[in-house]
Amino acid sequence: MYSRMLVLRFPKTEVEKPIVCYLASDFNLTFNILKATILPRKEGVMVMELSGTRKDFKKGVQYLKEHRVQVQAVGQDIKRNTTKCTHCGACTAVCFTGALSIKRPEMTVVFNHKKCSVCALCVPACPPRAMEVRTIGNTILK
Repeated sequence: MYSRMLVLRFPKTEVEKPIVCYLASDFNLTFNILKATILPRKEGVMVMELSGTRKDFKKGVQYLKEHRVQVQAVGQDIKRNTTKCTHCGACTAVCFTGALSIKRPEMTVVFNHKKCSVCALCVPACPPRAMEVRTIGNTILK
């Protein structure tokens, strides 16, 4: 299974079309929409996790590009600095995906990187600054 976090930018002519739905039905891909918005000039921006076989993933990305959707890999990652973490749990209060949780009865913070949506809400919420944003290169997929 191949999975990537993507940022999709839709031109205003394509915003109201169900383009993303066809990724599941026509290309056997699964997606998790993390954020979607329509900008003032009617362009759309969507952050999603897209998963499937590598072959289907490439076909799905090609389909998006044929509809003039700009496809970009997410250019950052979240890292937890375990030496700085005091296990206060403040980060768990803002983590809507459940990537950060409290392990009981130990009362330690656990970071499940696979659940992380890279929203970065945990970074300012962490008093000792143990949660850090790491740039991994902002690449446009071909």
